[in-house]
Amino acid sequence: MFKATHLLRPAAALAALTCLAATAALANPAPPPTTSCFSASDWAGWKSPGPNVIYIRVRMHDVYRLDLSAGADDLDWPDVHLVSKFEGSDYVCSPLDLQLYASDGGGIREPLIVKAITKLTPDEVAAIPPKFRP
Repeated sequence: MFKATHLLRPAAALAALTCLAATAALANPAPPPTTSCFSASDWAGWKSPGPNVIYIRVRMHDVYRLDLSAGADDLDWPDVHLVSKFEGSDYVCSPLDLQLYASDGGGIREPLIVKAITKLTPDEVAAIPPKFRP
């Protein structure tokens, strides 16, 4: 004769295993995803070694490299400055968050399309020639 209590034992064992797995997951949470977002208000300076690269200093010690898809030949001219436009949040997490223009102060703005943003390591920053460090 078949008893219903035989079905409860496997179900109880499965529930116990599920509970154990959930407890183990809580005890060892996954590391948070690494992002290198920064606030545009922490942007402290920039320099360009060539038409397709801009180095920016964020806060005191962070340096990011912006790779441009179509750069500007005049980025290294002394009177050129960067104009940035932010809609919504001023946090920069991806190239889509940056709307940059090179401007000579005379009203002409040249759009700069950022294709990659890379936070540099201290060794990579040290490898930048001093005249190009922001």
